[in-house]
Amino acid sequence: MALFGTSGIRRLADNSFFKLALKVGLAVGKRYPRVIIGCDSRTSSEALKHAATAGVIASGARAYDAGLVPTPTLALAGRRFDASLMITASHNPPEYNGIKLLNPDGSAFSPEQQAELERKVEVLDTAGETAGWERYGGGEVYAGAVEEHIEHIRRFFPGKHPVKVVLDCAGAAGSVITPLLLERMDCEVIRLYCTPVGLFTHPVEPVAENMKELMERVRESGADLGIGQDGDADRMMAVDNHGRFISGDKMLRIMAKELGAHRVITTIDASMALKDSGFTVSRTAVGDNSVSRALKEGGDFGGEPSGAWIFPRSSLCPDGVFAAALIASIASRQSLADLADALPEYPIYRGGIPDTGLDFRRLEERLITVFKPVFISRLDGLKFTLAEGWFLIRPSGTEPKIRLTIEATTTGYLNEIKSGLTGIIDGCRQ
Repeated sequence: MALFGTSGIRRLADNSFFKLALKVGLAVGKRYPRVIIGCDSRTSSEALKHAATAGVIASGARAYDAGLVPTPTLALAGRRFDASLMITASHNPPEYNGIKLLNPDGSAFSPEQQAELERKVEVLDTAGETAGWERYGGGEVYAGAVEEHIEHIRRFFPGKHPVKVVLDCAGAAGSVITPLLLERMDCEVIRLYCTPVGLFTHPVEPVAENMKELMERVRESGADLGIGQDGDADRMMAVDNHGRFISGDKMLRIMAKELGAHRVITTIDASMALKDSGFTVSRTAVGDNSVSRALKEGGDFGGEPSGAWIFPRSSLCPDGVFAAALIASIASRQSLADLADALPEYPIYRGGIPDTGLDFRRLEERLITVFKPVFISRLDGLKFTLAEGWFLIRPSGTEPKIRLTIEATTTGYLNEIKSGLTGIIDGCRQ
C-alpha cells in the first residue's frame, strides 16, 4: 500500500504508526544529512516526533527539534536544512496523525522523492539498518522558528494594521504564533481557543460548520473579521464583519486581487466563477502539493477552496499564518463583507460519502449515459462539465471518503444533479 496521500502520510495514531515513524526517520536520514523536525499539538505528536527523530539520528544524520510549531513555520526554518519532517495530520480528527516531508523551498516531497522514500521504508529492517554506533548522528533544539516566521511575515506587512479580529486556533499549532503575529501588527485580538491542547477544542477542518462559534463571537463583539485555522495552520479561512463565513472560492479571488496576481494556480474543484475574475487561471489535481508543484513552473499565487493558500514570494508551503496577516491587513482598510458581496458566485455543494467501494469504470459509463457531458476530465477522479454546471467525484487523499463537488448556474439544477448522482453512485458500489 502506498504510504503517501495527497498531503503526506496519514494514519490512525496507533502502535504500527509509531513503528512507521521510526522507519521514515531512518529512511529520511539516509538521504538527507540535516533534518529539522516539528509537530502539532495532538496527544500522539510528541511521541511520534521522538520516534522519527530517533530514526534520523540512528541513520547517521543530524536532527534539529523545532518543537510545537505550525507546518509553514517549520517549512520556513527548513530553508537552512536539507529536509523538514513535520508530525501532523493537519485537519484530520485528533485520533489520526501523519508525516509531512518538505524541501528547503517549502514544497512537499515530489512524487519521485516519495517513491524513493517508500522503497527505502519497504525494505527497512530497523534492527539492522542503523548506522554503526560510531556514526550515529546528533540532535539539538532549534528554538527560533516561531520568531523567524513572525519577522519574515512582518517584512511583507510592516507598520500598523489596526483591526479587531476574533482568532480561533482550535487549540492547535497556530496557537503558538498567529496571536503574537497579529498583535504585533497592532490588531486587537480576541483569542478563542488559542492555547495548545491535544484533543482540540472542536473539529479543526476550517469549514463553516466548524466555525459557528467564531461567527457568533464576531457578531457579538462587533469585530472586523474572524480567522480560523486547522490543526497545523497550513489552512486559514475567514469570517466577514457581519459574521458570515467567506467561501474558499471567494477568499481565493479576494487575496489574488490584493496581491496583484496575474497567473493564479488552483485546483479542478474551484468555482467556475473564476473564469470571469480577470486572472489567468491554471488548474491542477486537488491537493496543495499539486498547486505547489505547478507554482514552481510560474505563478503569482496559488490555493484551493479548502483554505490552503500558497504565496510563492514567501514559500511554496501553504501558509495559514501568512494568510491570516494578509486578510487582517485587507480588513483594516476595507469591509470584507463588501468585498465578498461584490463577487459573483454560483450555487455549489461540497460533501463526502463513505468510501465503501466504487466501481469507477461502471460509474463513468452510467454517468455518461445519464448526463451526456460536454467534457470529461480524469485529472483527479472524474469531472464532468455540463452545459450549465459541473460535478467532480474523487477518492479523498487524506480520509476514507469519496469527495463530491457540484456547481451549477441555479440551485434547482444543482439539486437535480445531486439527486441523480446519489442514485447512480449507490448503484455502482462494489
